Amino acid sequence: MIALSLAEITAAVGGKLHLHGPDTPETTVEGVVDTDSRGIGPGGVFVAKPGEVTDGHLFVGKAVDQGAVLALVERVVDEPVTQIVVPDVVVALGELAREAVSRVRASGRLRIVGITGSNGKTTTKNMLAAILREEGETVAPVGSFNNAVGAPLTMLRVTHDTRYLVCEFGADAPGQIARLAGLVSPDVGVVLMVGMAHAGGFGGIDATVRAKSELVSAVRDGGTVVLNADDPRVAGMAPIAEARGLDIRWFGEGGTADVRADGLSVTAAGTDAVVTAGEQSLPLHLQVLGAHHVKNALAAATAAVALGVPLADAVARLETVSLAERWRMQVLGSERVRIINDAYNASPDSMQAALRTLAQITGPDERMVAVLGAMSELGEYAVEEHDKIGLLAVRLRIPRIVVVGQEARALFLAAVAEGSWSDEAVFFADADEAYEYLLGELRDGDRVLVKSSNSAGLRFLGDRLGESFS
Repeated sequence: MIALSLAEITAAVGGKLHLHGPDTPETTVEGVVDTDSRGIGPGGVFVAKPGEVTDGHLFVGKAVDQGAVLALVERVVDEPVTQIVVPDVVVALGELAREAVSRVRASGRLRIVGITGSNGKTTTKNMLAAILREEGETVAPVGSFNNAVGAPLTMLRVTHDTRYLVCEFGADAPGQIARLAGLVSPDVGVVLMVGMAHAGGFGGIDATVRAKSELVSAVRDGGTVVLNADDPRVAGMAPIAEARGLDIRWFGEGGTADVRADGLSVTAAGTDAVVTAGEQSLPLHLQVLGAHHVKNALAAATAAVALGVPLADAVARLETVSLAERWRMQVLGSERVRIINDAYNASPDSMQAALRTLAQITGPDERMVAVLGAMSELGEYAVEEHDKIGLLAVRLRIPRIVVVGQEARALFLAAVAEGSWSDEAVFFADADEAYEYLLGELRDGDRVLVKSSNSAGLRFLGDRLGESFS
């Protein structure tokens, strides 16, 4: 965090200051801000967030041992450290981020990009950060820090030397993107796509569209929105941008896009395409597996061009990205048995894309194996959407479909019904059972996709398989 006095922090978060030791309201704080006491270092600020399992107030002492000089709390804790008491530490964290970013923006050349979408946020964020880091100091989220805690923690990492802040905005309820993006009012807002991810929580696809469009409304006056020309739901957000006089940049595979891709070719070595903007066409080789990641690359390139980066530089830097993120189309194992661990997130759209990628990269003398778990947060749509994935897996002629977990049973039943003349689908109650089965089942030439939502835990199964067949 940039240097702020205790008085300035207290005013920013609307709290009550309780001084300790020699501290005064003018004492300056500029250490790392974190909700995890283990991440605190000398001079740090500990945010004592209450949680479902435990309470951060119980760890203030440990944070002090780690070097914390200030604690944001909801009640005074009997520990030797200055504390600022607020009604809600998560809200206070956001307000502290707002203040820090506002000061950096006012004193320097900071440009801010916000990214949202049902799928692809983290991959696009990493791609864009890879482009922008060559231009100047860039701050981007670690992993998927995109919620009410993670986004402000990322924002608080800016310094007066930061040139670019890339924010990822997720949401599990209407209004969340508006609140998070409203903390920083991005110069550029990127909307990737709208799908069924979280549709259960939002109450349907129309509500999801409205939630994602909150980013367009949050872009600062005179800013730019980057929209997916191939997604009608995203394209339908253009009138919001037009009404505000924002610049609109389109990406996609259609001829109307400002930055578009043609001639896609997917192999086990990556994805090739030709990227065109205006009169300029450039070959692109993405190391990241999957044709769907070309769309993410186009979004990153379009945002970068909007910030003044030459297209040729953006494309060259995209080619250096070897991994979207851990557990996202991560290639493990060996040439003998290749494991593709894509089990950090799953939605109907990303599940379909991953299965199609598996079919595209598997050679004629190799065997496809799909290890599939539940897609979370689909609500009333869960059975229908799992059913569709089971049907797709069989229609893609995947000869071994391993379904794990009771929440994914509908997927298994659909696969059995669609391919009942054979035994391609098997079901296991948990990952340990599936692991023991796969140790004996997998053979030379297998290409194995492990795909599920984070909550299903199959990412760890993918890691175990990757190690076993390395």
